[in-house]
Amino acid sequence: MAAAEPDLIRLTGLRFSAIHGVYDFEREEPQSFVVDLTCELAPRPDADDLATTVDYAALSRSVEAVVLGDPVNLIETLAQRIATACLAEPLLERVTVTVHKPQAAMPVALDDVAVTISRSGTR
Repeated sequence: MAAAEPDLIRLTGLRFSAIHGVYDFEREEPQSFVVDLTCELAPRPDADDLATTVDYAALSRSVEAVVLGDPVNLIETLAQRIATACLAEPLLERVTVTVHKPQAAMPVALDDVAVTISRSGTR
């Protein structure tokens, strides 16, 4: 018998105005950052009880604290910090984080720059 697929929680389009970037001009004015999360839950009982799952509001506040926290040079670093914060939640086994920086200064026209990482907890 095949193992059951994990339950997933997705938070998409979390929007923040923050200061991150390598260049001095990126450190002067806040830019838009958008975060998407896909979280795999540990197996949970068949119960209609918040204690058996992840509190989405608390998870979004954790992401907000990271994005609005200490500036980083790379959105890869920001994605890693977000993943680490998410995996502090004991019911999460794996998280995929995408950080979008739609206002990234680029030499060509584009709609978005994004980095996606996946990380597993150490449990």
